[in-house]
Amino acid sequence: MNNEISMGANVLTLRNSKTYMLAALFIVGNILLPQLCHLVPNGGHVWLPIYLFTLVGACCYGLYVGVLTAIASPLVNHLLFGMPGNAALPSILVKSVLLAVFAAYLFHRKGSKADFWAVLSVVLGYQVLGSLAECMIEGSLVSGFTDFKMGLPGMALQIIVGYLLTLRKS
Repeated sequence: MNNEISMGANVLTLRNSKTYMLAALFIVGNILLPQLCHLVPNGGHVWLPIYLFTLVGACCYGLYVGVLTAIASPLVNHLLFGMPGNAALPSILVKSVLLAVFAAYLFHRKGSKADFWAVLSVVLGYQVLGSLAECMIEGSLVSGFTDFKMGLPGMALQIIVGYLLTLRKS
């Protein structure tokens, strides 16, 4: 398997205005979806909505769209709605950026094919490493791994969407 990164037709650079327009659309998605999920008690903790459009952006358009979405979405949500709260913001930023990097790498390798296990590894990878970072930030093992306790439906949704996107690329 060749792990070289491909700069295919859909992968955008920072010099391309389309990068910023697409990132803005994904940021809007990452603002609206969490608002809908928060209408349900613990909806944010269960569905992990702030990560979905970051995954889509990184999968479809590469690292720059993914990372811009990953950083701006939690910050804009925090400024507009106070969610995520001050205490959770650093952890969510770390997890978001890890997701964007892992997904961009997975989806833009030369010759990458649809692979359920690879998508599963991206979601578990960003969650495990992000949870370890959260443990260090918050000083609590329990709070660091809350997503695994409550967020399994959201992780499953991310895996399904990610896999469907890789099918599109095959």
